[in-house]
Amino acid sequence: MKPISKETIKFLLELQQNEITEHAMYLNLAKFVKKEDDKQILINIGKEELAHAKILEKYTNKKLKPQKFKVFIYFILSFIFGYTFVIKIMESGEKSAEYIYSKIVDEVPDAKTIAFEEYEHENKLISILDEDRLKYVGSMVLGLSDALVEISGTLAGLTFALQDNRLVALSGIITGISATLSMASSEYLSAKAEGSKNAFKSCSYTGIMYLITVSLLIMPYLIFSVSVYALITMLIIVIAIIFCFTFYIAVAKSISFRERFFEMAGVSLTVAGISFLVGILVKQFLGIDI
Repeated sequence: MKPISKETIKFLLELQQNEITEHAMYLNLAKFVKKEDDKQILINIGKEELAHAKILEKYTNKKLKPQKFKVFIYFILSFIFGYTFVIKIMESGEKSAEYIYSKIVDEVPDAKTIAFEEYEHENKLISILDEDRLKYVGSMVLGLSDALVEISGTLAGLTFALQDNRLVALSGIITGISATLSMASSEYLSAKAEGSKNAFKSCSYTGIMYLITVSLLIMPYLIFSVSVYALITMLIIVIAIIFCFTFYIAVAKSISFRERFFEMAGVSLTVAGISFLVGILVKQFLGIDI
């Protein structure tokens, strides 16, 4: 066995910190999983991560504690985005750990065993990627994208046509609620026609995403009195929603973030721009001044 270099000791300390932190993260994550078998898998992985940390402790001669802030952040992410999202992130972490351990086997013989167990963790995590939020991601995308395009376009068009933020907000609320019910019922009938046993759950995801998006887009018109400020803020919210949701989809479904983000942002902003111009033209053509 080669003597352990200072650089390797530094790596081991980082790995030890990750292992003890992930031990706490896996145990927290298990709280969100309903299936008993999947819950036990996460608990067992957490225990193995603790065992890894103790093995590394023999080399570093230091006892480390979990990074509470990181554990808290992942807990919040699990609560908001679901455990599948967090598992996908942690799966990539297991890949990285496996690679690093394989590189230090000459100096740390135990690294070979740990690397193999990290590989097993990765496979176990993949086996439990089964969650309603992931199953119904198509319904969520439908509700989100339709609301972004339709409501942002409507609000942009009304901004210039009405030039009164309260009227724009009122129109947006009426349109948004009507569109939410319409979209949810359409999704329900579509799912029923396809023979789905979970048509109600599917339409619920569509409706909830639509309503949340509508609420966020209307909010600037209730806060600001100046139309331009409300419009700019609304467009910023559109970009922020697209960014967050695209990141979620990219991680959960392992697809390209960049391509999906620019596609959704391009469509939404183009429709909003066209609608704004339509509002100007309609107002000029009809000669209405509110």
